[in-house]
Amino acid sequence: MPAYEAFAGLYDALMDDVDYDGWAAYYLKLIEGAGVAPKTLCDCACGTGSMSVRFAERGLRVTGVDLSGDMLRQAQAKARRYGVNAMFVCQDMCALALPRPVDALVCACDGVNYLTDDDRLSAFFARARESLKPGGALAFDISSAYKLKSVLGNNFFGEDRDDVTYLWTNRFDEAAGTVTMELAFFVREDGGLYRRFDETHVQKAHDPEHLAGLMQDNGFTSIRIFGDRTFRPPEADAQRIHFVAARE
Repeated sequence: MPAYEAFAGLYDALMDDVDYDGWAAYYLKLIEGAGVAPKTLCDCACGTGSMSVRFAERGLRVTGVDLSGDMLRQAQAKARRYGVNAMFVCQDMCALALPRPVDALVCACDGVNYLTDDDRLSAFFARARESLKPGGALAFDISSAYKLKSVLGNNFFGEDRDDVTYLWTNRFDEAAGTVTMELAFFVREDGGLYRRFDETHVQKAHDPEHLAGLMQDNGFTSIRIFGDRTFRPPEADAQRIHFVAARE
């Protein structure tokens, strides 16, 4: 099954421990630190729109972009529940085409880890540049190589909740620098029976300096790299790394 298809309906329930309010606030500080006071923002790989609606709550005009139509349907419903206006578009962020340039572009929660080769990375950075106003800011994060190799790595995770159980098996490929995540979900349905579905996700462990070089090659300057929700360089064992840069 394609990634984030049936999973879309469970995603928010299984991510209920994520501090999206704090994450969105941090992103706005990153963007403001790059000298941008955004009024318009594109949220790439927006998923179920948890970050999008929080940006919209703060008065920004938000466009959420994701490759999964199932995730976007969840995002649209969430925007209605939050009472905010946000536009959601089904697009590959490597072929991003907005109706007009925006002040800031964000890609949170591993979106760039799903770009597993330099062609895809360069395509994203090129489209991000074209989608930003001159002087606009790009901000994104990655799960670090340390996290993918040493935390997720060749490990198994699982959880048994009242209505869903999941089993999560990972394989790290040292040569490719990728982790393949096999997820099996068992969802309780009416009558007490369980429906099973499976998804496979692949993420790449990126070198931050390599990403910075690709960003520079695609027209970004003032590139800064920080540890997890800090304004300091990442430690060796940082699990998440943040980037912010300005469009030339």
